[in-house]
Amino acid sequence: MSHEPGRPLVVVGLMSGTSHDGISAAVVRFHDAGDAPPRPEVLAFVQQSYDGAFRARLLDAIGGPAAPVEYARLDFELGERLAVAAIAAIAESGVPRDEISAIASHGHTVWHDPPRATWQFGQPAVIAERTGRPVIADFRVRDVAAGGQGAPLVPIADLLLFSGADWRALQNIGGIGNVSVVPPFGQQGIRAFDTGPGMAVVDAVSRIVRPDLPYDVDGQVAAAGAPIESVVTMALEAPFFHAAPPKSTGRELFTPAYVTDFIEECRKSRATCTDADLVATAVELTARSIALAYEAFIPEPINEVVLSGGGARHPVLVRRLTELLAPRMVVPFDSLFFDGDAKEAVAFALLGWLHLRGLPGNVPAATGAKGPRVLGSYTPA
Repeated sequence: MSHEPGRPLVVVGLMSGTSHDGISAAVVRFHDAGDAPPRPEVLAFVQQSYDGAFRARLLDAIGGPAAPVEYARLDFELGERLAVAAIAAIAESGVPRDEISAIASHGHTVWHDPPRATWQFGQPAVIAERTGRPVIADFRVRDVAAGGQGAPLVPIADLLLFSGADWRALQNIGGIGNVSVVPPFGQQGIRAFDTGPGMAVVDAVSRIVRPDLPYDVDGQVAAAGAPIESVVTMALEAPFFHAAPPKSTGRELFTPAYVTDFIEECRKSRATCTDADLVATAVELTARSIALAYEAFIPEPINEVVLSGGGARHPVLVRRLTELLAPRMVVPFDSLFFDGDAKEAVAFALLGWLHLRGLPGNVPAATGAKGPRVLGSYTPA
């Protein structure tokens, strides 16, 4: 399904990420500038949190194996929740429903095992039925079928929407960390890859030691602790951190069992290990894994690191990254563009726009696919 160039399209981007916090929905009007990249106008952005019971079911499905009935029901139930988020965002935008060109839904990754398979929940037929608008979903599948990692997919947005006058690194810290190495505007050479855990391990440890909190709010728990260096050093010996890009990872590596082992190793390594030390060590793992990725795999002359995702709002992590990545400047995405929490939803809205235009959405240098591919499957209204 394609639309004629020149006419602005309004696309809703939906994102449910590896942090398992909830759904982000952005309504974006793309102004087509011919041969130039489209100009995004964010008309509305909403976030809807998962309740504890639903979050637990998603986590259990990933830890699996669950019964087929549970997988099937979660697929449809998440579709319902995605539809509700889309409808709320459309209402906030003030755009009439029939002027929405499409809803672009990432869904929620249940299993990511490239190049063999990738699987996202969030039944697009349910979203189409509830919203009355076409849905584009399953963006990662085509890239994996073409021999790629199916991730990261945000680099196309980083290149088209967020490049600058000099080389720039756009570092997202969601459940998983990923970086796009973006050349100056108009130049070629973008690369991207996953750096390792973003907030996945930090959040999991935080919820174990502070079940009264949804996560380490404002970094208060980590700030009260001291990281255990030997545990971080040992964790960074895992093969993933030393594998050359393109590469991707997910909760298939950083599982509940991984978190349990991580906590046990911390307690063995420090006799006086406190709960705060556990969270501080998890934060240090994320910070050091990102710094290792820059040292080992980013020779480009990066002067500016732009942070987005939940980790960009964790003061202890941001402070540590600022130290480790110096002399590069570390700046929040919000200070340059729009609300950083909306970035991935806007990126998937762009992928939807590209699908409607019949244009490739993957960056083969980032995913390792055989070539450019139009991403996503179209479900009509």
